[in-house]
Formats: sequence, structure tokens, C-alpha cells
Amino acid sequence: MLKEKLKKYKLILASGSPRRQQFFKDLDLDFEIRLKDVEEIYPPELKAVEITDYLAELKASAFDGELNDNEILITSDTIVWLKDKALGKPKNAEDAFQMIKSMSNTTHEVITSVCFKTNKASALLHDVTKVTFKELSDEAILYYIENYKPYDKAGAYGIQEWFGFMAVTKVEGSYTNVMGLPTAKVYEYLTTLV
Repeated sequence: MLKEKLKKYKLILASGSPRRQQFFKDLDLDFEIRLKDVEEIYPPELKAVEITDYLAELKASAFDGELNDNEILITSDTIVWLKDKALGKPKNAEDAFQMIKSMSNTTHEVITSVCFKTNKASALLHDVTKVTFKELSDEAILYYIENYKPYDKAGAYGIQEWFGFMAVTKVEGSYTNVMGLPTAKVYEYLTTLV
């Protein structure tokens, strides 16, 4: 459906995330993956969605002057926001443990920003999902980290894995956003381009 409408465009997904890549396949969209190494550092005064907006745009700016007229570049960034603090990807097992432990028996926000860039313009959208965890034992957290190695995930967990099935008691908002892409919003935005 949308694939047919977008056929004069070329979608470029600048993400190494296997989950984001799978979402684009599952949305039945043709796309090409182009990756650039971008240091994900943001000004310390930024909060919540300001962080993900900044990083999504930073990733897109790495492609300045490189896009063809028919190309639409898509970049994104996801963080977990808890108690006025951003949780990105854990550095190691100890860091992952501390992150998950801090979310035990609380509600946090998962924030994803997506940047769409062409030669002529760029647009930004974001989504916020509230996720509640039950009280978690140290044993369960250690088991998850040891067996699932969630080092490539913001907040050190994947909602689509054993941990999500076991720990999450409530989701308010987009489920796919928690996995790294608010697919309904992305699809809707792409329909406005044709």
C-alpha cells in the first residue's frame, strides 16, 4: 500500500538496530541501511524528549550533503527517562544491573525521537510510552542480564523478551515505541509525504 506510493522515493534507514530494521520490513517498506559512526553526546542541560530530539537530528546531520533528491533519511534515538535522569545503553553488566534495579516497582518513560531528512527539509517526531515494572528480585535481574545480555538496549531491557513478559505490569502508549520505534506515527508521517 504505502510501498507503492513511495516507489519514487528511496528510504534510507540509518540505524544498526535489528529491531528497527525488522519494523521497516514488517511495515512492508523497501529501504536501504546506511550507517555512520556518530558520537552520541548531548548538552547536559537537555531533558527527556530534548535529548532524543537532539540525538536523532545529530545522527541525521552526519549525512548533510550526501543525499540524492529522491532519498528520505530516517534516524532515531531512544532513551529511558526515570526520576529526571536519562538511561541509555548500559556499559557493562554492573551498569545494566543498576539500571534495571532502579526501575523495579516504578513507572518510567521510554522516549523515542525520529528524524526524517531530505535535501530540502527535515522533520522530527517523538513518542513517549509509560512502562511500569513489578518489584524485581536481584536473582531475576541477574538471570536476565546473564542470559539475554541487553547491552544494546536503552535502559538495559527488551520488552519483547523474557524480561518484558515477566516484569512489565502496565504499558501506557505505543508498545513498539518501547522497542525503539513508534511505528504507527512513522507510518502515518510517511503517508503525508505522498
